[in-house]
Amino acid sequence: MKIRTLLALAFAAIGAIPCTAQLASPNGSGVTMGHIHLYVRDVDANRRFLIVLGGRPAESGGLHLIQFPGVFILLDKGEPTGGTVGTVVNHIGFQVQSMEQSVERWKGAGLKIEPGNRPAQVYLTMPDEIRIEILEDTALKTPLAFHHIHFYVSDVASIQAWYAKIFGATPGKRAQFDAADIPGANLTFQKADMAQTPTKGAALDHIGFEVKNLEAFTGKLTAAGVKFDRPYKKLPNSNAASAFLTDPSGTSIELTEGLLPAK
Repeated sequence: MKIRTLLALAFAAIGAIPCTAQLASPNGSGVTMGHIHLYVRDVDANRRFLIVLGGRPAESGGLHLIQFPGVFILLDKGEPTGGTVGTVVNHIGFQVQSMEQSVERWKGAGLKIEPGNRPAQVYLTMPDEIRIEILEDTALKTPLAFHHIHFYVSDVASIQAWYAKIFGATPGKRAQFDAADIPGANLTFQKADMAQTPTKGAALDHIGFEVKNLEAFTGKLTAAGVKFDRPYKKLPNSNAASAFLTDPSGTSIELTEGLLPAK
């Protein structure tokens, strides 16, 4: 399909799909799902893909975002080492109200659909090899919403416990997988058959959590012995702040406050 046609369909989809990207209310630790940060070779191609998927373009403090219910995706130009498969974050997942209608629309826009291993499950792959799982939930209040981050790790129990301790995530199960929930996202942990590479430098470079009272939050973690790759700092020309750390499995995590639009 010609790019001009794909882009036209993409922007038609914006008008056809109501999309509110207000983040979920934080948990008792002040944490909620915030963003996924992608470094890609072709920003425009990935932007078009995400709009066809059901996102809306937005801006905040000079950042170019695609907003979805429950998450923002940030796109920056870069030279990633590869896609998501083979890294600790193997893929991210969304839910749709109607799999049939969604797949029909995506096929019409030229996206390639890969069948899943069970009914009401398909996979899509972005231009820079970022893998996306789609699941159906007919009770969903929006046509599409962010759902999960799927980690491949060597020690499932310890990483599940780490996210519970550090971010107040609620341990549980998702289907057959051990998992932990934070507002706006399920963190799914799967035992890896072989070592996976860290996310830093890959197309999905890091995940982001929005945190209430970030300075106090990072101070508490530092006092508890947590090492930050980049300590808390106010961002220039902004009221926002951020900090970076890496989880024990090699997932780069940005913590932010005030970085993203309120809705």
